[in-house]
Parts: sequence; C-alpha cells; structure tokens
Amino acid sequence: MARVKRGVASHKRHKRLLKAAEGRRGTRSKLIKPAREAQLHAMAYAYRGRKERKRQMRALWIVRLNAAARLNGLTYSKLVRGLKDAGITLDRKILADVAVRDAATFTRIVEVARAQ
Repeated sequence: MARVKRGVASHKRHKRLLKAAEGRRGTRSKLIKPAREAQLHAMAYAYRGRKERKRQMRALWIVRLNAAARLNGLTYSKLVRGLKDAGITLDRKILADVAVRDAATFTRIVEVARAQ
C-alpha cells in the first residue's frame, strides 16, 4: 500500500487557523497550539455572546419602555398589563422603538392601555 503524506493538508489547516488568529497578541497569532486554543475559546465566547445579546436587548427594551411609560404617568408592568387586556400584541422591541422615535404615537398607545 502506498504511503500517505499529510503535510499539504496539515499546512492548509494551519494556514486557515493562523488566518483566523490574526490580530491576536503574541504567540496566539504566530504558533499553532496557542492559536488553536485561543480560537476555541473565542468561538465559545461568541456562541455564548449570541445568546446573551438577546437577553441584553430585551432588558434594554424594557428599560426604555419603563422610562417612556413613566413619562406618561404609568409603570412598565401596568402598561404591559393594559396592552394585554386591550388586545394589543405589539412586542417590546417595536414598542420601545415607537417610544424612542415617535412619542406622540406612544402616548396614544399608553392612553389605550390606561383605559383598560
């Protein structure tokens, strides 16, 4: 059976790894093992960060809604309860966007929630 030399495949894999490790400091961008370790950690942090970003954005929307609702004499929890009772199904992202960009429309939404 013929001998298989794997130098070309390894070299290609190493080049791809070092290309992804550009911008890191010291041996993390120059040597294979530290670069691989740094890359594995970076990918794990990125995966976790994609989940955390969703939580952080929802928290931001809630803070904005609470601030805007209090300007209109209502709390966040009473606003959400009133919207639910009124059958308004706008999510927090859209409501926060309306609160930031169009205060008059948000005030009308708050009035509908308050009426409930």
